Order: sequence, then structure tokens, then C-alpha cells
Amino acid sequence: MFCLSKRRKTQTKIEDDDPLCSICSALDLRAILHDGIREEHAISLGRLTDIVNKHDRCGLCHLISNSHLRLRRGNDLDGINCTLYTRKRRSRLNYSNISHHLYIETVPNSFTEIRLLKEADSRVGGPKEFRGQRVGQNVDVGLLKKWVRTCEKKHRDTCETHWWRGNGEVLPGTVRVVDVARMAIVRAPQKCRYVSLSYVWGGTGERYWTAQANIKQRGIPGGLDISMLPNTISDTIQLVRQLGERYVWIDALCIVQDDPEDKAVQVGLMELIYGNSAFTIIAAGCNSVQDPLPGVRPGTRDPKQQIAKIQSLHLALPLPKASEVIASSAWNKRGWTYQEVMLSRRRIFFTAHQVYFECVKGTCGEEVVSGYLLEVPVGTHLPTSAPVSLIERESYLDLYMSVVAAYTQRRLTMESDVVDAVAAILRGLTKGFNMADGDYGKAFRFGMLLAGGLEQALLWQPTVNAPSSRRVPTDEMKVTWPSWSWAAWRGAVRYYGSHIFGSHVSVNFYAGRSTDDVRIDESLVECYVVDDDGHPNHQYVEHHSRLIKPIAYVAPNGDIDLQQLIAENAPLLPGTLVFRTTYSRFDVTKPDDVRNANTVTNYDIYSILSDIPQPSTLVGRIILPSSTPSPTSYEFVVLSRASPCDGLYDEERFGKQYAGCMLYAMAVQKMQDGQRFERVGVGIIFEQAWLNSMPEERIIYLG
Repeated sequence: MFCLSKRRKTQTKIEDDDPLCSICSALDLRAILHDGIREEHAISLGRLTDIVNKHDRCGLCHLISNSHLRLRRGNDLDGINCTLYTRKRRSRLNYSNISHHLYIETVPNSFTEIRLLKEADSRVGGPKEFRGQRVGQNVDVGLLKKWVRTCEKKHRDTCETHWWRGNGEVLPGTVRVVDVARMAIVRAPQKCRYVSLSYVWGGTGERYWTAQANIKQRGIPGGLDISMLPNTISDTIQLVRQLGERYVWIDALCIVQDDPEDKAVQVGLMELIYGNSAFTIIAAGCNSVQDPLPGVRPGTRDPKQQIAKIQSLHLALPLPKASEVIASSAWNKRGWTYQEVMLSRRRIFFTAHQVYFECVKGTCGEEVVSGYLLEVPVGTHLPTSAPVSLIERESYLDLYMSVVAAYTQRRLTMESDVVDAVAAILRGLTKGFNMADGDYGKAFRFGMLLAGGLEQALLWQPTVNAPSSRRVPTDEMKVTWPSWSWAAWRGAVRYYGSHIFGSHVSVNFYAGRSTDDVRIDESLVECYVVDDDGHPNHQYVEHHSRLIKPIAYVAPNGDIDLQQLIAENAPLLPGTLVFRTTYSRFDVTKPDDVRNANTVTNYDIYSILSDIPQPSTLVGRIILPSSTPSPTSYEFVVLSRASPCDGLYDEERFGKQYAGCMLYAMAVQKMQDGQRFERVGVGIIFEQAWLNSMPEERIIYLG
């Protein structure tokens, strides 16, 4: 009786093979995985429509169908044939040890791996390090420790330090950390090892924030009541303990939220805080701070692995790629989290599917035995080493422009945070490139690059569906964002090259794609920015010129007499950009030759017209809000010189294009004070058309 009971118990554990269709049952998967099949000799599995129709009757067809739906998300299956082949992968420990991995291809260059799980028998052959494994409901904390330890030991040259600052910088005594052993908020011990948290707040949290009323109590051992903390934070504290770490930096707890002075100090140290952290825990699977950190507690995640047992082999579809999961997360859409991941040297992403570890060298995941995934790092980050062209201004210009483009796609709960939430990255650039002798306040203002790049920083453009509205300043702000800064406007911006205005490539603007980098051939203005005390500060402009052939337009000569401006009560309000240039008026209208599709957009490319030499002659292009009346006219001011492309002006009437024949010009309109102007948009105008308009020379005050 005892033996019978034991046998029945054993039998219930036996897992039957999934049924197979006639095509799949003819495959010898063990032989295929052992010997391999080259892509040019791929085995046909038939039409995708037939495979999808058999998904409930064949285990392999079920995996293929689900893979196709996840990758393509399309319904048009006609004419698609599926093939099966293998790819070699060599062990990193023994290069001669080769394993073969199944791949299914539906259309050219659209394929997925079907992963063999580690419990396969030895007859398959090959190393097991790249085989899949089951992902449980709870995170394997030992695996996380292994990832961190491996990176710290083997990647010291690339992951341990940051090129933009020295190794000796440590947290100052003003920084607080959570001591998870004593459950208290304490001053960071000198040279202490700590980790940090990046998460989504999801609204205000006065109930759990550190404030002036509770900071003293929370400094006492046991004074931080974990039961009062939201799930993301309480789970993080529990995880930090399990990882064997003692200190963690969490902004809601370590910054006194109702103390503006403390807030300003801590925000100014964000580059150091995240950059010095041993690693950053990223709650990418949480929509708000109330959500649990997936996998830390039982029942908080369901990986939803798709596994089939075929010919006694356990096969699984890979879980979604880290890049896909993170890109679609609420965390990835928040403004503050951008600099947090950019500055972190090691990142542990908690998602609903699995935990991903990322460092400069690559990405790891729980679903593979070795942990190593064949993916490039998904978390955006500053370059891991000093750019080769560190001494060239293009290095920091390109980096700055890419940061602005990525950051402005994200959302902020508080609009007043628009500059603070990216300031840590800008401080890193200031240090790394020694901009303005390392003085952040002189290198950047209102999020705009001032030191050696203002003339190009001014050329930002809104993306096609960005809201065409200004940010509303708060009462606490001493100086509002000026119109010439991208920070003053809601929505995403990008730096497009002059070619974006050409009629044959404007499709890139409407599709939200970049064309080429912003490059100017010559700066044509000397700029001053008025500081908080009302004093204009000169901004260095590199008057480089890439031109060989003489050009027609020459920038006005003569320095601006600051004392005279003060004596004449010029409108020198803080944030005003002051420069001498030429000024003229042109008509603008919506053209018929630059729209990509008849879709509703917030911004459009308009034509700039002149009546010289003939009425309605095309002389340039500009990006303006779609609500702009057509036709209308604007006043323009010259900023710099650019190279042309086809479709920018009427070549039949003006002649062929030549290097440097276009002028970047800003459309402006008067502000309410009647003395200053504000930005409307930036366009490009043929220089001879500008001269034909009889422009006036004047000093511009741009607010």
C-alpha cells in the first residue's frame, strides 16, 4: 500500500509532451540542436497562416504563433512562410564548446529564438550557460549579488569610475541616507558604500515624506517606521537588507521636502549621489510608489513564461527584451528618472517579467542560466570614457543636443522642475569638458548651453506634435524661463540640421526622425545674458567659419556699450538675451510641397516668401505652430550661417546654391512690455533675399 501510494505520487509529476502537428513531429529536435542547421539550409515549417491555425493543437506552432504576435502585432499573415535554423554560440569559458540555438524566421530579418531550458538531457550537447531557465515569482537575490560582484571585480576600468569627474569625490556631510539596519535617516558616513533608488512618485506623498516636522524623529534608531512607507520604498529597504547593503538613498526620505534650502542643496548634488552609488535599483515595473517592487515579496509578479515540452525537451520563448519593457514603462516617461539612469554606473531594473541587470558591458536577466543576454545596454547613459574628440567643441555639443532631445520627451508632475530634473547631467558635462572652468552656473542657464555653444543651442525646434504652449512659471520663481530656452516650452524638442527644411526630406520632421546634426558655418552675433542682478554677461562665441568662397551678408560691426544701455534704461530684465544683428519682415504661408501626410499636427513647416524679385518668391522655410494663420508675416533676426539643401529657396530666380548661402533667422514678436521680443520659431533664409529686404541694424532684447 505504501509503495503504491509513492508510485502514484511520482506519476503525477510526470509532464506529458505537448502534441505536435505532422510537420513538427517530423523534426528531430535533438539532432537539430546537437548538429545544427545553417540558415541557408533552413527547414520550411509551412505558411504562417497554417501555423497560427494549429496553435491550439501543436506545442511548437503555439510558440511560433505567440512569438509572431508579440513581435509583429499584425494581422496580415498571407504569403508569410516560416523557416527553422540554428545559430552557433560559443562558451565564454571554453571557446571550443559550441551550442546550437533554435531560430524561427517569418519574414526576412524578423526572427526569434526558441530557447532550450537547462533541464534538457546531455544528449543535446553544448554548454548550458546560454540555456534558458524558469523565472519564479520571487527574485533570486543571490543572482543579483553575483551580477553586482562580477561587475565590480571584472569591469573596474569601465564601470567603476566616471570620466567626467575625479575618483576622489565623496558625498559631503549634507547628504543623508537611510540606514536600513537601524531604520534611521542619518548623515552619510564618510566614504560609505550605498545604493540608490529610482522610481515613480505618482503624485504627492506628504504622509511618508521626510519633512521639518519629522526629520529629528527619523534620525533616531527605529525612528523611521517602515509601516508608514509606500510599497515601492518599503520593498526596496527589504531588498537592500537581503543584498547585504546597509545604506540606501531615496529622495522622498533623504531630502527635507518642505525645506527649499535643503532641497536646493540636494538637487545640486544629484550628479554625485547617483554617480557614486554602488548601483541603482530601478522600479521600472511600478506605475507609482504605491506599487510593490515586483518579485521582492510573494505574489508581486507573474513572469508569464511560455514553455512547451516537445520531444521531451522543454522549450521557451524569451521574455520581452529589456529595451521593450523599459521603453513602455511609466518610469521611462518621467522627467526625473532620465538623469538618474544616465548617471548610474550599474542599474538593476525590476519589471513585471524579470529583473535585468545592466552595466556598461552588457545586460543580464534571470531567464538565462549564465544571466548574460545578447543585448546592448538599454539604460541611456553618458559616454563611459572621455570622447575621442574631447578637445573639440562638437563633442559636448552633440552630447548636449542628444540629452535635450531625450529628456524633453518625458513628463514632469511639477513644471517648475524642468531644469532641475536634468541639471545633474549638465553638471556632469560641465565637469567633464571643463566648460566655463567647471562653473555650472556659467556653462548653462535655463537648461541652455552658454559656454562656447549658445549660437547652436538657440536652434532647437519643437517636434511635430509638441504642445504649442509656454510653461507657466510658479510664484516662487525669481526668474521665469525666457522664450529662447527650450525649457520655456512644453513638449519635446530636437536639434535638426538645415536639411530638415528641404521639401524632399521634410518627411523626417513629420515622422519624428532626425536628419543630420546641427552645424553652423559661421556665428553672426555676439550675445549677452542678463543675470539675476540685471547685469549683462558676455557669452563667448567661437567665430569659426568653414567658408572659402566670399559671401554677401556681413554681420554688423561694433561692440555693445553696456554702460550706455544702462544709462538709457534698456530692458535688462534677468534672463534677457541681448545681441546686435539685422532685422527684417517676411511673409510666411503654409506650402503644398512639404507635408508628409494629411494628418493633424501641432507644428508645420511654413514657407518664407518675399516680393523681390517677384511676388511670392520662396526664400526660406520655418517651423511654426500649425495654428499660425496662413498667410501672415513676422519680423526676423539673423543668428548664424548654414549650408543649403534642395527646396529651401527659388533657385530659378536666385541662382544655384553655394556653401554658406543660408542664414538661420529667428521669427520674433513683441512682448507685452513693448520693448523686448520673444521667440516664435527658427527658420532659414537665403542670404541674398535677406539683403534684398533692406534689413535694419539694431540691438535685440530677447526675453
